[in-house]
Amino acid sequence: MRRNSLALAALALVLQPAAALAQPLATEQVVRIDTAAREALETTGIPSVQVAVVRDGELVYTKAWGKASETIPEATPALPYQIASNSKQFLAALLLMLENDGKLDLDDKVSKWLPELPGGERIAVRQLLSHTSGLQDFWPQDYSFQAMEQPVEPMDIVRRWGFKPLDYEPGTRWQYSNTGYVVAGIIAERAGGAPLWKQFEERIFNPLGIRPYAIDDTNGAAFPQGYHRNALGPVRPAKPAAHGWLWAAGELSMTAEELAEWDIARINRTLLPKEDWEEMERPVRLADGTSNGYGLGVYTRTVNGRRAVNHGGESVGFLSQNTVWVDDRVAVVVLTNGDFAGVQEDLTDKIAAIVLPKAQQADIGETGREADARATLAALRAGKLDPAKFTDNARYYFSAETLGDYSQSLAPLGTLTAIEILRPPRLRGGFVNRVYKLKFAKKELTLITYAEPGAQGRWEQFIVTP
Repeated sequence: MRRNSLALAALALVLQPAAALAQPLATEQVVRIDTAAREALETTGIPSVQVAVVRDGELVYTKAWGKASETIPEATPALPYQIASNSKQFLAALLLMLENDGKLDLDDKVSKWLPELPGGERIAVRQLLSHTSGLQDFWPQDYSFQAMEQPVEPMDIVRRWGFKPLDYEPGTRWQYSNTGYVVAGIIAERAGGAPLWKQFEERIFNPLGIRPYAIDDTNGAAFPQGYHRNALGPVRPAKPAAHGWLWAAGELSMTAEELAEWDIARINRTLLPKEDWEEMERPVRLADGTSNGYGLGVYTRTVNGRRAVNHGGESVGFLSQNTVWVDDRVAVVVLTNGDFAGVQEDLTDKIAAIVLPKAQQADIGETGREADARATLAALRAGKLDPAKFTDNARYYFSAETLGDYSQSLAPLGTLTAIEILRPPRLRGGFVNRVYKLKFAKKELTLITYAEPGAQGRWEQFIVTP
């Protein structure tokens, strides 16, 4: 494990980004990312942000903005930021590797490895990784509590929180639990026969060519400093937790570029067998068949038709977001040294909109019909319905009650300042589907329509929604 006494100059030399990045972004895309990052810092007060972008399975962009600490006035891409719970996916990967070695089975009961844990005979190792174990989370707060001022050992956490009665029967509910990952880290050490950090270095970090730090080793003058804000008060340096509190549950500090290298391994299905990556990303089902999308150390969700594998991280003074669109071979990493404002998520969304491949839509020869939609909306706001412009189904939908609700709720919004079609028209069920954004002075709404083909096609659906 490296120590924070290493000189910053040596750190910069080791972690200097590659001189030539493959397939660079277009100038216009770089400008848009730069603008979004600067605006995020200016509007929120977050001291700094570090970004990495992967496209076509290769690193194409990395940059940092703002102030890294009181002693490092300028953030750089070479500085490691605390990624906290983004570390969980690394521990999940290590346990899968140990399973491949025959040293454990994810379906082993925890009692096999930690017999002193009450209720361990009811918990499977994989339930620790999927947050379905029933173990009470030791850190649900978004601040460090009093006990975190004193150093702690992993078994101290387990004895204080893990020895409590289970919050629920394992596998029946989902509840985020850092305690579960501390237990998983202890099991990894016992099964692997070596300290957790040593296993990380030998099996993950060295093969990837990255050199992360332990979080506890980065609470010093040579590294980015975490910041906090109380309500809308001044941005202040945050006091880090004492040694040991994030062990196994979120113990890594690394650059955005290094986390992107991990994402590239996920995209290319290297380092681990393809089946292991898929197992990590497969949402776990509860006893009742439901799922919230969490697998083993990561979420997998479909957003706007794209499958995204992601996780966030929070330590005292730091927030991070790591999102991988595996099928699109794109990843976005956003690291910040402020534990407020949510910049990591907002900036991820903005960068994704810039770098993700545009969805391919076949040209079906239909226009946006914005003027028709505007005119129809104006009539409905006035409580009027022209039957000739609607199909039988649509006329049925617009009963006297529905028409009254449309008029009474939409008329007070005032002037419609803009109507914008959100994507090219597409076919469904024999109709042309169009979705619009409606902009009023103080409100934005969505209009979802279906219409018969052609410029004069009657409306089959004309629904306004928040």
